[in-house]
Amino acid sequence: MKGKTNPSFMMYMDVYVIDFFQKHGQDLELTILACKEHLRRKIPKAELHRPGLSLSGFLKKFVPNRLLVFGNSEILYLKELEKDLQKERLQAILTEEIPAVIIAGKYVVPPLIPAICKEKGIPLFKTSLSTIEFLSMGNFLLADQFAPTTTCHGTLVEAFGVGVLIQGDSSIGKSEAALGLIERGHRLISDDVVKMRLRKDAFIEGTGPELNKHMMEIRGIGIINVAHLYGAVCVRSSKRLDLIVKLEKWDDHAFYDRIGLDEKCIEMLGVNIPYHILPVKPGRDVVLLIETIVLNHRLKSMGYHSAREFNVKLLETISRKQEETKSETYSES
Repeated sequence: MKGKTNPSFMMYMDVYVIDFFQKHGQDLELTILACKEHLRRKIPKAELHRPGLSLSGFLKKFVPNRLLVFGNSEILYLKELEKDLQKERLQAILTEEIPAVIIAGKYVVPPLIPAICKEKGIPLFKTSLSTIEFLSMGNFLLADQFAPTTTCHGTLVEAFGVGVLIQGDSSIGKSEAALGLIERGHRLISDDVVKMRLRKDAFIEGTGPELNKHMMEIRGIGIINVAHLYGAVCVRSSKRLDLIVKLEKWDDHAFYDRIGLDEKCIEMLGVNIPYHILPVKPGRDVVLLIETIVLNHRLKSMGYHSAREFNVKLLETISRKQEETKSETYSES
């Protein structure tokens, strides 16, 4: 079985220079040198780019719609050029399509760069980080901001090191099941609303809104703070999503898988996530069953599949019985 998230809830957020600066400016040690009034410029690509050969006049591979970073090498090269040639080279690469310019490293900024940036309305920043440090951190933070996201209804917990999203209809018992897991030493990531973000195009990370961080709503009790009640060890801010468990009301007429040979998954942000439907009725220990699902998931990830092993043994037993029956038939004849 494969399901898909509703595409209308998948968000590819536009990123602007002001967003990048406000969110990461302190970590990247950025200060504004020019064009503070032009920070509402869109960043089209999640890449930092150094001009490199473009400063020598070779522009065939130069892509102008990325954040442009001048390091020590570029600054030293510019200082070796005559002023007119320096201006010509800078004018060629500092076009209106450049979202912003960042000067990294220890050298003083050549006066022509702020002058051209002001002329063309390009925001100019300076960082005290080295060029390599800035490129490493900046590319990672940009990729994070550009990553597609979606919002899910449910409760995300960590059980035995596995990120489990508990979903189901309203009042089915999602929060109560999560609370039971927390009492057994597992951890809460987010209750009710979970923000999912695709990381490295390979896995999904879940987190919660800042408003209800570490909080849960329990019907009949109200809002509780899990960190205050059970301690900081029972919460964490984010977790990789490994498994989805959907709670649904028991239906006597429905067919429920009793062996587990069929592996179900649901697609979220392009990643297939293992998916289990857990029927709920009075007398069933939902918390214990979720723990069992998680432990069985861990066994499968290590290459041990209980249902398949049982199926192999069953087929071997059937084959052996058939051979015995044939032997008995031949001996009688």
